[in-house]
Amino acid sequence: MNTTIILNNKTIGQIQQEFNVAFPYLRIQFFKENHNENEGSRPSIMIKNATQLISVNPSDQNLEISGDMKVSELENLFKLKYKLSIQVFRKSGNAWLETTVTDSWTLDKQNQEGIELSEL
Repeated sequence: MNTTIILNNKTIGQIQQEFNVAFPYLRIQFFKENHNENEGSRPSIMIKNATQLISVNPSDQNLEISGDMKVSELENLFKLKYKLSIQVFRKSGNAWLETTVTDSWTLDKQNQEGIELSEL
C-alpha cells in the first residue's frame, strides 16, 4: 500500500510531487473554493504551486495519505484539517481526468485504473 505524509511547512508543489511519487498515475490540485459533488473545479481558483500550505491555513496538523483511503475521504480530510478544497485527477492515456464520478474508489484503485488506461 502506498502512503505519503503531508507536512504543513511544505509548498503545494512539494505536496503534489510527493503525492505523485506515491501514486504515479494520479495528480492532486488545490483550490480556493469547494466544488460541488460530481462536478469539477474551475482552473481560475487553483492555488499556485509555490504557495506554502501553512500560509493558506496556519494549521499545525500533518496528514498521512494511504492507498486504501477513498478519494472522497481525502477531499474531506483536507477540508477538515486545512480548510482547502482538493481535486484528484487520474491519468488516462495522455490526458488527466477529474475523478469526480469515482470519488468512492480508493487511491490505489484509482492509480491502478490509471495504469490500465495509460497502457492501452
